Amino acid sequence: MLLPPLTDLVALLGIDMVLCAAGLRLLAGQHGVTRWAKWAVIACFVLLWLPAGAAHLPLLAYVRGISSDLSMTLVALACLGSCQRLFGIPAVVRRERMALNGVVAVAAAFLYPLALGWGNWDAYRLGWGSFGMLGALLALSLLFWIKGLRLLPVLVGLGLLAWVAGLMESTNLWDYLMDPWLAIAAMIHCVKAGVQGLRYRYKPLASASRPVPP
Repeated sequence: MLLPPLTDLVALLGIDMVLCAAGLRLLAGQHGVTRWAKWAVIACFVLLWLPAGAAHLPLLAYVRGISSDLSMTLVALACLGSCQRLFGIPAVVRRERMALNGVVAVAAAFLYPLALGWGNWDAYRLGWGSFGMLGALLALSLLFWIKGLRLLPVLVGLGLLAWVAGLMESTNLWDYLMDPWLAIAAMIHCVKAGVQGLRYRYKPLASASRPVPP
């Protein structure tokens, strides 16, 4: 039996990691993930590789047909979240998460409308080895590193290494750095953080406006 190409293996493994990370997050209770939940997720990780259907393709291949390939950034975040819940690795601090979500949300708002033809210039072209994009990523990573934010530079570095190694079918750097699923999640987190910030800001004002009981 011939093994599938390396790019297919990487894509399927990435999807499996993201699905298992999502499962761990859903099963996590107030005191973390129970032992039975960990074993259930590990079993799912293995079962998703079993062949199914007339084509005898792994179940992950059918999921891939819906989700398409996931970015290295999303896969790395999924691995980080899984290690946190399985092995007790400290979670990424909120400041790091918010900074990453903000950059991804802004990049998605810049990339996807232009890629869909909403302008006369396609930003997706920058992903084919543009020195401008590489320089912007370097400058952004240096800025974050100076500010004490390590998560984004590390993820950018992983994406660049994977892009140079050609671990995905796509040859566009954008596809290594972000995907629609990551963009949607980042935008949702940014909206939630904005709503929470407004509630926190106006809560003291609402409390001060209440009449004091005699």
